[in-house]
Amino acid sequence: MTEPQGPTPTGTSRPYRSLTEALRAHRIALENYEFITAVTDAVGISSYIDRGRYIEAIRRGEGAALHIGRTYTNGFAQDEVVTIGSTALRLQPSEGREPYFFVTHPSEYPPAATTARSMRPSTPRAPKVPGAGASRTATTTRNAKPIERDYGVCDVCFMVKTAAGGCACD
Repeated sequence: MTEPQGPTPTGTSRPYRSLTEALRAHRIALENYEFITAVTDAVGISSYIDRGRYIEAIRRGEGAALHIGRTYTNGFAQDEVVTIGSTALRLQPSEGREPYFFVTHPSEYPPAATTARSMRPSTPRAPKVPGAGASRTATTTRNAKPIERDYGVCDVCFMVKTAAGGCACD
């Protein structure tokens, strides 16, 4: 988990009407909505409460409340098995809530590696024509980065001077 755990900073402790409302209020990535909904459906949640950095999801039955952050869902027991579709989630030990475990949201996984085949252009390349190199160098010089110039530093405020020779203290 990359997000800080610990005491809740001035959370409003207001209940949300639905999970979607809670996820929108906490600006959680859209690609995580389906995953989080599946997790909360599998566990059985009765209510959602704003706790500042995270959403507290109160369970219907036994077990600790889930903490739903931007990148994680925390509060699973060590022996708890949560299955989404046909896949059991890989729970990792929590750093901020010691006896509990967490799962990382899908948006935090690196994108699938692209293969060399998918990176090939779909249209064939034009054959090289002698003398065509001149237009290529003209394009290169046009797209070159501008030359950075040093206009000096002001002796009073130590800010970089503008091209006109002025600075912030003028």
